Amino acid sequence: MSLLTHPHARELTKSVRATVLVFKDPRSQELLNRIERLAPSEANALIIGETGTGKELVARHIHHLSRRSKAPFVAVNCGAFPESLVESELFGHEKGAFTGATSSKAGWFEAANGGTLFLDEIGDLPLNMQVKLLRVLQEREVVRLGSRTPIPIDVRLVAATNVNLADAVVAGHFREDLFYRLHVATIRLPPLRERPGDILPLAEFFVNEHCQRLGYQRATLSPEAERKLLTHSWPGNIRELENAIHHALLVCRNQQVQPGDLQLADMRPSLGRAEPLASLPVASEASLEAALAALYEKNLPELYEHIEETIFRTAYRFCHGNQLQTGRLLGISRNIVRARLEKIGELEPSVRGAGLLSTG
Repeated sequence: MSLLTHPHARELTKSVRATVLVFKDPRSQELLNRIERLAPSEANALIIGETGTGKELVARHIHHLSRRSKAPFVAVNCGAFPESLVESELFGHEKGAFTGATSSKAGWFEAANGGTLFLDEIGDLPLNMQVKLLRVLQEREVVRLGSRTPIPIDVRLVAATNVNLADAVVAGHFREDLFYRLHVATIRLPPLRERPGDILPLAEFFVNEHCQRLGYQRATLSPEAERKLLTHSWPGNIRELENAIHHALLVCRNQQVQPGDLQLADMRPSLGRAEPLASLPVASEASLEAALAALYEKNLPELYEHIEETIFRTAYRFCHGNQLQTGRLLGISRNIVRARLEKIGELEPSVRGAGLLSTG
């Protein structure tokens, strides 16, 4: 069995990303073989997989197995910054390029020069930035915002997405030419429910890891708990499994996890578009109407704001803190979700460059 762990795992305890991958299931072993065949090449790579399946870990392993392994690995989440800052963050800017640009700054492409740049959630990149990204990949140079001087770069790009980019191309949300530029070496990362042989090894790893973190004695999984883990659909994939084990260790007795200690929520309906209210079961609609009527009777101030805030907060938590899934559940864009969550205090306001860049 092969094991990959994130080098900064302990700093990612509140993240939705996976912090470890195991390759024990036959499908996972086949995946590892493909990764190891593609890694030594200089081809751009596209990793496709659901949230929490370990896309960044795969990207890091590709980098580690390539000739660039001694050079920087830079990971960037394309969905984590405001649209107005994308260009300067990716390609850099010169002093005075815009209000607040008090000094020149290199972008992420320059930071990754000689190494690998990992662009996560590339499907969230605005169309105008997709054009500029395509040019950078073709010309192998960047031009900082506010400058006319090209800067040569030597970067291998590894992109990742949890959406179907081919569908996004058809819908006009993603450029076809950029899609084919990225679609050179494609790695499809199967969700955890499709590689059941990895579930218990991952669970055992998380039991050991969190017992150490918490200062607990070594705990075990009961046979009944193992069966419950194996039959769950894992819509949140590896990250959901880690959270479930962490919670179970906090509440279990006698250093043994029982089925009742595992809080597993099935959120499969949230992966698609939410049903319109008219199509909901009559009982659910009636309950919702009754709850609203009770609020109306209280004559609360700013009632609409209160209801809207509650909708966003509960949807965000239902989706385990995943903004993209929250947007899909509510049928709105991720940018609207992020702006509303910042307004109601569920997210810190966007700060330029904060928390978006990591090197390894």
